[in-house]
Amino acid sequence: MNWRKIAAIVAGVALIALVVFKLKNNKEIAVNKVYQYDSEKPIRIDADKLQYGYINGDLGFTGTFEPYKESKISAEQSGKINRILVDVGTAVKKGQTLVQLDNSLLNLQLQSIMVQIEGVEKDVNRYTVLSQADAIQGVQLEKAELGLKSAQVQKATLTEQIAKTTVKAPFDGIITAKLNEEGAFAAPGIPLLQITDISQLKFTINVSENDLKHFNPKQSYAITSDAFPDVSLEGKELMVGSKANMGSSFPIQFLVRNTPDLRIKSGMFGKAILNLEQNKKGILIPGAAIIGSSSQPQVYLVKDGKAMLQNITISERIGNKALVSSGLNEGDVLVTSGFINLFDGANVSIKK
Repeated sequence: MNWRKIAAIVAGVALIALVVFKLKNNKEIAVNKVYQYDSEKPIRIDADKLQYGYINGDLGFTGTFEPYKESKISAEQSGKINRILVDVGTAVKKGQTLVQLDNSLLNLQLQSIMVQIEGVEKDVNRYTVLSQADAIQGVQLEKAELGLKSAQVQKATLTEQIAKTTVKAPFDGIITAKLNEEGAFAAPGIPLLQITDISQLKFTINVSENDLKHFNPKQSYAITSDAFPDVSLEGKELMVGSKANMGSSFPIQFLVRNTPDLRIKSGMFGKAILNLEQNKKGILIPGAAIIGSSSQPQVYLVKDGKAMLQNITISERIGNKALVSSGLNEGDVLVTSGFINLFDGANVSIKK
């Protein structure tokens, strides 16, 4: 046999063996890297032992503060911005001048019409004397009087246009944005400044349909700020939403008077506190421990080292917790976290 053929066959067999070995080795590495779920291995969970307790009647609903009034101010008259008399953070009063536009051309037009009025008034006086002496026809006096009225209307129009070149604060507040600079051109609809009034605030919370019964129109409630928990505030209910939002909750808005030094700012978080003046005895569980649907809530209980699904009935939700009326007993061990790979009958071990 030709030695070259033999060598080629041997080399081919060795190459095939090397490829097979490499593929087998790669498979073993991949298998070792891939997580293999072991259904018999206990799943680590957090759990709590349930017990009855008394629940006080205080309910807290988290919400945010918003300004009572906020507006972007623009000029009613077109013109070049000569002066901006305020800056961001400036406290202003209603009627205070904020921006002054160029009105030199309007002032010249006003001077012109004043000269015209002066001349027409003299004509009216002269024609009045002549008309009384029957020296002229009455129609000439009427035309002069109409000319005077027309000039006075033009004067009033120019006076109003000149007044609108001065942009004033529509209400008391703080300048929270400066949207233009001196030398720029102002026109109706182009914002120049933003003014915000936080002497009063709107505080908005979102509640479930079951909690709507706790709120009454025009009633006052205690409001606290997360940033200043020592500051006591009072909120008067302004509005209850008539339509649920995407989270199936209803907005409720309160009017809150700020502190004299305006410590509460727009965007801060706070709570509306309701004292229901009642205590309830029951089993209160974390809302995060509940699975299933709203019509059939379920929880996992630990029984003999296994996680077992249990149907429950929720009588009331209090914040991020739920009051259970049936389905649970004192002494049951409730799974509170560790739901990954958890199923009915899964082996579990409780974290220490």
